[in-house]
Amino acid sequence: MSEIIEITDDFDLDRIADCGQCFRARRLDDGDWIFVTLNHILRIRQEDTTHYSVSCTRNEWDHIWGMYFDIERDYSSIREDLSAKAGNLSTEAYEFLTQSCECGRGIRILRQDPWEMLATFIISQRKSIPAIRGAVERLAYKFGNNLGCVDDGKDIFSFPSAYELKGASIADFSECSLGYRAPYLEDAVSKTLSGEFDPSVLGGLDDDALFEKLKEIHGVGKKVANCVCLFGYGRTGRAPVDVWIQRAIDEHFGGQDIFPLFGDAAGIVQQYVFYAMKHNDSSNP
Repeated sequence: MSEIIEITDDFDLDRIADCGQCFRARRLDDGDWIFVTLNHILRIRQEDTTHYSVSCTRNEWDHIWGMYFDIERDYSSIREDLSAKAGNLSTEAYEFLTQSCECGRGIRILRQDPWEMLATFIISQRKSIPAIRGAVERLAYKFGNNLGCVDDGKDIFSFPSAYELKGASIADFSECSLGYRAPYLEDAVSKTLSGEFDPSVLGGLDDDALFEKLKEIHGVGKKVANCVCLFGYGRTGRAPVDVWIQRAIDEHFGGQDIFPLFGDAAGIVQQYVFYAMKHNDSSNP
């Protein structure tokens, strides 16, 4: 490890990796975590309550990984402020929300590559998280660049860019277990390469315009578009509604979509609730 980093705010690697926003993080047998973004690999280990060993330089942490982990945002203050915004909820809904915030404490909204988020959330539709991870790794292995390996001996590959997927066929994508999603990814690649869709410049759009632009990709509906807005562009006011969140709305919030109540923190609250629902369901793999 190259540096010791101090983090005093909410920060829990297990919860960050297990809340459905990223599919490439993995835990090694010794307890260290591996994260990958673009051509960068980070190995990180918790040393005590506020200190972490990281495999990068201080400069890399400040300019790559600190941004990736959204380290400048004060999540503990956001959690504390949620009570005031949730004051009109029923007692049951309020208690469940409070429990969810505590259950998910330590989750942060990762600032991930927009293209990777578009492609991986296209792949994610109607798949379990282990199946998504498997498909994403097959795609990276087939089309990405070998970035090296860590102590477990497994090579790590970058997630392929649209350019690296140029010429890939539906059959190639199907070999990576994409199934019916293969034409969706093919359309995303085609539109990106033609310039019709440019993930690198969409950050200048407002939330609604970005959301509508993402839905122009074949197979991208409301849920996937909101996931890309949240996890690829840091639009924390977007709260994707999947089966877990819909279940929370139906079972704990009296059928009310409560997330707009929280404004720019809606997506953070969504992650707390998603994690709590998933964590508390003993039947979930």
